[in-house]
Amino acid sequence: METTKGLYTAQQVKLGEINAAKACEISMYALMKRAGKAAYEYASNAYPHIKKWVILCGGGNNGGDGYVIAQLAKKAGISVSLVALVDPSKLTGDAATAKDEYLLHGGEVLSELDHIDGLIIDALLGTGLSGDVRESARAWISRVNESTSPVVSVDVPSGLCSDTGRVMGNAIVADHTVSFIGVKQGLVTGAGRGHCGKIEFAGLGVSQVFEQENQASANLLSKQLLVNKLNPRPKNSHKGKNGKALLIGGNKGMGGAIVLASEACARSGAGLTAALMAKESMMACLTRTPEVMSGDWSGGEALNHRVQWSDVLAIGPGLGRTEQSESRFEVAIELAKGKAKVVDADALWHLAQSPRWNAQWILTPHSGEAAMLLGCSAEEVENDRYKAVRQIQNQYGGICVLKGPGTLIADKDAVYVCPAGNAGMASGGMGDVLTGVIAAMLAQGQSLLDSALCGVLLHSMAADELAESEGQIGLLAGDLAPKIRELIKFYSESSGNNF
Repeated sequence: METTKGLYTAQQVKLGEINAAKACEISMYALMKRAGKAAYEYASNAYPHIKKWVILCGGGNNGGDGYVIAQLAKKAGISVSLVALVDPSKLTGDAATAKDEYLLHGGEVLSELDHIDGLIIDALLGTGLSGDVRESARAWISRVNESTSPVVSVDVPSGLCSDTGRVMGNAIVADHTVSFIGVKQGLVTGAGRGHCGKIEFAGLGVSQVFEQENQASANLLSKQLLVNKLNPRPKNSHKGKNGKALLIGGNKGMGGAIVLASEACARSGAGLTAALMAKESMMACLTRTPEVMSGDWSGGEALNHRVQWSDVLAIGPGLGRTEQSESRFEVAIELAKGKAKVVDADALWHLAQSPRWNAQWILTPHSGEAAMLLGCSAEEVENDRYKAVRQIQNQYGGICVLKGPGTLIADKDAVYVCPAGNAGMASGGMGDVLTGVIAAMLAQGQSLLDSALCGVLLHSMAADELAESEGQIGLLAGDLAPKIRELIKFYSESSGNNF
């Protein structure tokens, strides 16, 4: 089983589906009918008891899919209210053919609807949206979002950019999205995570040919990665073979950050974990996790000794933004030259003040920190997370982990997307735990890229399991380490299995 699934841009699918259909000797109208049928079947299976559908159709091929869905639903005895946002007489090509066939079988087209009731099929706007949604469509989108009816979007929720996940003025919040031929990369990150609901993929019989002829623009991670990368330890293993990790942070008043990071590192399998912090933070760390070798960072000799001792450096959680913390950042980065490093939190702030390139670090910014690194706004980062993560990796080197809904991981060759994670993770300290997990992966010999991928996936999956059992609200960063350890046990013992 593959460790990733390909993600594609709208343009790739638009051009690639033509070639794939031709190779499979399928007409484009036949492909539209397959798309409509796939969406109809998914919607009817998801909501078998709802016998009243409202189908909203736009003027392009996405609207054509809607006409196909409407014909199938009507044939199945479902009460159909099809509302056309565009004058049906102005439709062209395959969309016009689908409309004509619907009318030929007794279908009706409405231009307005007083009340939205039943299952909503969103076929208003497809992947070709190039600017903000026009007022007429925006009004319908608002009506849909204000209703209590379930929504199934066709290919992409109307108003969402399928390349970036940006909301183009206003966008449908769907319960389900049926994506055709190639999953669009904007559906799985940023605002896309909040608008798509459950994503269902329909290859329409041409996806295999499409994937052979088109290189994915990004890659969606799967659990199989953990099976492949997390292996049982040799029976003669000892702590020295499992790596020595040093974490630096925990300034006065911010000791919790380094406590969370260092505990996560130890719980995730680092053989030896040391942490340097402000003297005021040491007692908390010693009390919480005595296995972590906690030290006072005030002496330069201690910093030099521990960096030289370590295999891996993680710096930033609770580091602070003072002149002293800047000095510690610079000295540690210089001493750790050539070693694998994780740079997070306040360390990213210091890096933004004095940018440089390094092949041996993993940067883990959220959108605000990414904006600092790029000299732009957080809104600009969120408007195109793929562009931002690639820019940071290109400008700073190594690996960039852009945290947030649908966390992105980029090296010089590719971008990966984490499908796990939930809104309960929007609480303090989550990033500190991630820093510790990634540091532990590095300490145990994983490459920079594999450490970032496994660390992000373990972190998000642990949060999902906890949210499922205990709820999202009140989920704390400190809850994750034991669950991460459980997942490591499960997947390291599952080597060779497929999921």
